[in-house]
Amino acid sequence: MPQSRNSGGLDGRDPGDESKTMAVPPRHLLRPGKLDAGVFGADVASFRLHLAAENKAERTIRAYTEAVRWFAAAHLLCQTSKTRWEQVDTQDVQRWMVHLLGRYSEAYAYQQYRALQQFFRWLAAEEELPDPMARLRPPKVTGKPVPFFTSVELSKLDKACRGSTFAQRRDAAILAVFQATGIRLAEMAGIRCYPDDPDRSDLDLETRQIKIRGKGGKERTVKIDYEAARRVDRYLRVRARHAQSYRPWLWLGVNSRGPLTASGIYEMVKRRGRQCGVQVYPHRFRHHFSHTWLDRGGAEGDLMELNGWSSPQMLTRYGASARAARARRTYDRIMGDSP
Repeated sequence: MPQSRNSGGLDGRDPGDESKTMAVPPRHLLRPGKLDAGVFGADVASFRLHLAAENKAERTIRAYTEAVRWFAAAHLLCQTSKTRWEQVDTQDVQRWMVHLLGRYSEAYAYQQYRALQQFFRWLAAEEELPDPMARLRPPKVTGKPVPFFTSVELSKLDKACRGSTFAQRRDAAILAVFQATGIRLAEMAGIRCYPDDPDRSDLDLETRQIKIRGKGGKERTVKIDYEAARRVDRYLRVRARHAQSYRPWLWLGVNSRGPLTASGIYEMVKRRGRQCGVQVYPHRFRHHFSHTWLDRGGAEGDLMELNGWSSPQMLTRYGASARAARARRTYDRIMGDSP
């Protein structure tokens, strides 16, 4: 059914417009999504129930259970003759880690290790079985600092979204909110807007605040700067004329399409980056925000609150670039006048 053209650039095309509503994960799958764990499958299902009962996020549940199912299907069933979990030993896990490290990144192998570790801890407690991973250490991950944005890169991204079409205003607003808050991709996609009922809306431009639902459904409130508020306001004016403006989700698709999924936002960000020659993905904004906050002297505890972190270990991971920048400035101050 052909779409009608609306005023205000709702259907105006620009290089950043999506050609369709994204519904599939943007990243290349590292393994088959559907694997038959055979005789091991029943316990994987029980593990999933355990995680759900602990109120783990759906994404976490899926990652953990898929990791266990993959190990069972690709290693235990294909490479061994084992048919029960109690037959699994330390060498099975070690061989699987060697397999992963030979084909995927250290970080990915580490994630798979942690998922298996959680499963075998649960199984050992549930069935009173020995834990084959009790004395194992996770694979070492060589730290690679995530680059924060330069002012030139941010300027290029800004120019890529400059214009008055629906897509340009929406994308400019999304990128501005990412830059101002460093929120997660799923949190961005989950923002709700009720123009006629401000009490229900997650967005409050008057106070420049957005209510966010983070991991495990935990809510927090983040602030945005005046520039981000201005860009969101410009987007809301064209959103009001969108055919699906009645939908509660803040970010809508072009050509009268429905809300953008997290995958759709991811693809939009990547597309805008390709358009202006900047390597960009949503999580890079999180590193940039954390770097900027700490580099300007912001309190670490406040950053934990704004980013929705419960563990101070995240400060070590995200704050490395800021510590390095401060160290270089300190060097110039201390050593610059030395004889």
